Amino acid sequence: MRPDFVEPSGPTDPPSAREVLAAGDVARALRRIAHEIVERNKGAEDVVLLGIPSRGVELARRLGELIGEIEGHPVPVGSLDVTMYRDDLRGRPTRTPHQTSFPAAGVDGRVVVLVDDVLYSGRTVRAALDALADYGRPRVVRLAVLVDRGHRELPIRADHVGKNLPTSHAERVTVRLLDHDGVADSVTIAGGDR
Repeated sequence: MRPDFVEPSGPTDPPSAREVLAAGDVARALRRIAHEIVERNKGAEDVVLLGIPSRGVELARRLGELIGEIEGHPVPVGSLDVTMYRDDLRGRPTRTPHQTSFPAAGVDGRVVVLVDDVLYSGRTVRAALDALADYGRPRVVRLAVLVDRGHRELPIRADHVGKNLPTSHAERVTVRLLDHDGVADSVTIAGGDR
């Protein structure tokens, strides 16, 4: 057998992950979302970005920096933990709650943009809306996601999407971010019949 020959995987082996967004693609998607947020709000005076842990917090921070570059002033960024608002607490392993932190001015009367990495069933966003209602009454709530993979179980739609990625339920979408995971930014998809 040749030393460089790799035997093909059998049907029981999981298929390898396929990269759908590389670091440059993630950066371009975030820049586009930042511009969309500014255009939609005719500026960013009243905008507050709230990341949903864990990778949504890092994405919100990056969007805040990009919007700050575009507008010439900082945009308030915070995080909104939804752990205790989830409707699947009994059916999933115990989760450690993350920190919720809001900008000093709060969210009342502001345009709040919830930021998450992947939109799937919509249940995390529903939990975020419930959590947000306990902290104040924004004028408008919008949603920005890096990836929308479909398969909604609730009537929730993202306002700003980096990449629409049609998937099957059997596939797994993985987002990696340099500042969170210690590896280059990427979005991969694995599993299913691709």
